[in-house]
Amino acid sequence: GYELISGHRLKRASELAGKETLPCIVRNLDDDAATIIMVDSNIQRENILPSERAFAFKLKLEAIKRQGSRTDLTSMQLAQKLSVEIIGDDAGISKDQVRRFIRLTELITPLLDMVDNKNIAFNPAVELSFLKPEEQRQLLDAMEMEQSTPSLSQAQRLKKFSQEGKLTFDVMSAIMSEEKKGEVDKVTLKGDQLKRYFPKSYTPQQMEETIIKLLETWSRKRQHSQER
Repeated sequence: GYELISGHRLKRASELAGKETLPCIVRNLDDDAATIIMVDSNIQRENILPSERAFAFKLKLEAIKRQGSRTDLTSMQLAQKLSVEIIGDDAGISKDQVRRFIRLTELITPLLDMVDNKNIAFNPAVELSFLKPEEQRQLLDAMEMEQSTPSLSQAQRLKKFSQEGKLTFDVMSAIMSEEKKGEVDKVTLKGDQLKRYFPKSYTPQQMEETIIKLLETWSRKRQHSQER
């Protein structure tokens, strides 16, 4: 039989257009070669999430390593280095950036979702990926309690405390309660307060966008009232 590796959207568009045939390239591929082609095709999309890119790079890295696996440790280390460079060259980014993306796969799902929703920036997220899963879960509680997300410097300190075996919930709370530059006049709303007014399916970003729209409407009405 045949398996479609790339071009699923084109196939669907052709079906919707009522076409019965579609030009295809038929190749004999093993699973790893097919995985590499599939990943390369998917990461070309314009609106790809950081988590999608992270797992795609990890999948491709594992496939390339299997293709060039060796029995001795030295060759394996060299193969891994070359694999990361290959992925970086194909994606147009550095091998270090590839490694950073792959680090994101070590985040627990709620934190990774926050990266996708742009609630946590990329570089702090990479630092947080070095925390143990249980530490990450505790950090979520500390973030919720303090209504704050870590900056890069805070994430780096959290990582350092974790590596030293000194990262406790109290330490997390103390770091997350720090006042960041530019946040002196910041207004925070607790998540449990906001959730009462939104559907359960709403993401934090959707809630924020809705609040901004409502405030803009309120501001226009207020301005119009003052001009009377």
